[in-house]
Amino acid sequence: MVHSVSFILLIVGGLNWLLVGAFDVNVVEKVFGMGTYSTIVYVLVGLAALYELLTHKGNCSMCRV
Repeated sequence: MVHSVSFILLIVGGLNWLLVGAFDVNVVEKVFGMGTYSTIVYVLVGLAALYELLTHKGNCSMCRV
């Protein structure tokens, strides 16, 4: 379950960065405003990235080979 949630957060974070880089549109700030909620989303995306970095090989069936 944690793997699925962190994977979704990584997708959301990656797509947000794509939109920021390509179109200068920050969806997280548009949805949550510039404040505590946006910060929480950014921290959760960062923690998801750390979790995936540390546990990916054990969770990924392609990496278990």
